[in-house]
Amino acid sequence: MSLTDAEYAYLRSELGEADRPDLNARYQRLGSLQAVAVEVLRERRAELVSDPLAVTVQGVATVNNAENVKALERQITEIQNSESAPEEGLTPVSIVRRKLR
Repeated sequence: MSLTDAEYAYLRSELGEADRPDLNARYQRLGSLQAVAVEVLRERRAELVSDPLAVTVQGVATVNNAENVKALERQITEIQNSESAPEEGLTPVSIVRRKLR
């Protein structure tokens, strides 16, 4: 069971750039696109919270990942609560670029 181009496109739309062989292996193990997406997002969340969420170098820079963690949690919840599985109705769509004037 390998990812089709449409399934891979769906995962990329949820996850951004992702390694296709890694996603294929996860899909074979988990059996659903939603489970793959949730697992990757949970790993990203875990990676963020394993380091301090906020770091400030006085007068130079401040980095705060708290909102990124919240965004990942919202995305995970949205995928888990979606009514229809993404596997249903995955159909590639052609996009035609409009000619410049």
